[in-house]
Amino acid sequence: MEIKINSVHFDADQKLITRINKKITKLVQFFDGIISAEVFLRLENVQNDENKIVEIKLSIPGNDLFVKKQSKTFEDAFNKGIESLGRQVTKHKERLRSK
Repeated sequence: MEIKINSVHFDADQKLITRINKKITKLVQFFDGIISAEVFLRLENVQNDENKIVEIKLSIPGNDLFVKKQSKTFEDAFNKGIESLGRQVTKHKERLRSK
């Protein structure tokens, strides 16, 4: 599986990149048909503290799964996003089984 991480308007530190790679690789436990993952880390210029946005796009056969989460830290936003993607992947796998 190919994983692309794009940080917009800043440079992500290696610790965050390593964490993202590790967690996305674990999604293969739910569904081994994942082709690629693309992660966008964005800093929004807003007044409140929740200015970190994480967007994750998973390419799977016949479909793309997408999630966008916003939080005070990239780690928190990514954790919320990966949980949501885990549920989406599980539902997609169940739909494939029922066909």
